[in-house]
Amino acid sequence: MGNIIVQLSKYLMILMITVYTYLCFSIFGYYDPDKKKRCLRKQNVLMFVMHLTAFLVMYLEKKDTKILALYLMQVTLLGGTILLYSFIYPKVSRLVVNNMCMLLSIGFIMITRLNYDKAAKQYLIAAAGIVLCLVIPIIIRKARFLSEWRILYGIIGIVSLAVVVVVGKVSYGAMLGFTVAGINIQPSELVKIVFVFFVASSFKRSTEFKDIVVTTAVAAFHVLILVASKDLGAALIIFVVYLVMLYVATHQPLYILAGLGAGSAGAVVAYHLFTHVKTRVNVWRDPFGTYDKGGYQVAQSLFAIGSGSWFGMGLLKGNPTAIPYVEADFIFSSICEELGVIFGMCLILICISSFLEMMRISVQIHDRFYQLIVYGIGIMYIFQIFLTVGGGTKFIPLTGVTLPFISYGGSSVMTTMIMFFIIQGIYIRLQKEGERRSGKK
Repeated sequence: MGNIIVQLSKYLMILMITVYTYLCFSIFGYYDPDKKKRCLRKQNVLMFVMHLTAFLVMYLEKKDTKILALYLMQVTLLGGTILLYSFIYPKVSRLVVNNMCMLLSIGFIMITRLNYDKAAKQYLIAAAGIVLCLVIPIIIRKARFLSEWRILYGIIGIVSLAVVVVVGKVSYGAMLGFTVAGINIQPSELVKIVFVFFVASSFKRSTEFKDIVVTTAVAAFHVLILVASKDLGAALIIFVVYLVMLYVATHQPLYILAGLGAGSAGAVVAYHLFTHVKTRVNVWRDPFGTYDKGGYQVAQSLFAIGSGSWFGMGLLKGNPTAIPYVEADFIFSSICEELGVIFGMCLILICISSFLEMMRISVQIHDRFYQLIVYGIGIMYIFQIFLTVGGGTKFIPLTGVTLPFISYGGSSVMTTMIMFFIIQGIYIRLQKEGERRSGKK
């Protein structure tokens, strides 16, 4: 009987996320506010029913009341987030809020299935992040001086990364952060946001060649420090974000070509300089041939995705814990194994719809500083998803970055929330400016 419930539940969850994904894109074609609201409410219903279905299956399989308690806390958090932000900020992009909550709920489901204690920690981090982010739209909307702090942004970024090189501890072959009062802090996550602000303020100030050279030198220094600490995933993200922001600000394809050439040369140097880079490239080429020499994770990831096939094996019916660090770097593989590749594809499409909403907001902004910030954050978000999913599916070499909102990790969840609500603050600012212009007319 239990197996029947598990099998039925996976099809129900696939159906619900498929409908949710369809609504993510259909909403772009609605111009009637009432139709948009109905569409958004349907998304909320689908999310909560899917969340309930997953936790009901886990409870019936494990018979652990702690799972029910965690479920109730998560529902309260997700429901409170939707209601609170809609009440305090009625002009937010509800699609972005809905997608954030949907991705958080998927992360809660999978991490609870993998490790209850880590799921409880993830819940506390998410709750703290949501409370913290309440003030971010106010700061973005009210502050008039954010574009003037170019030098401060550069100093904060470089000093924060340099501190990691000096006092950071090695984790997974790289110096990613340090521990304070038992809390692991990974500065590179927050530095990515500060870096976007630095580049946006620099390019708003000037796009003359000599000023671009200075900005490029500071950006290169960020990348070099990350390379020195062997945090190559973060280095790659910052490099790509800078190239895109540079092109958006200047519309000069020669800068992109020069950047790609420099990046390619840097990749070759890193391959010969760092053993773990060479290992990851060799694993990418043949994970099964290097099974005992670093290919174990990727090979197990591919086994998991293949075992799940289109419709998955059902919650608690797979073996995702066979993949080391599955709750962080390979959570997408565990989702595909137990909930199916269709579910995984829908998850990616939900992330893409968030990115498209960010790009839609960016083209409406007249202020160059805020426009560049939206572009930078949007590219950073979608590129991180590409790196995580691509690494886990052997499409590209593994980089060790997390899947935003879904993977276990306090710094990652907190940073992505901050990114989303910076976007919301800019969107609210845009709406207010539109109202003022309409009033003047």
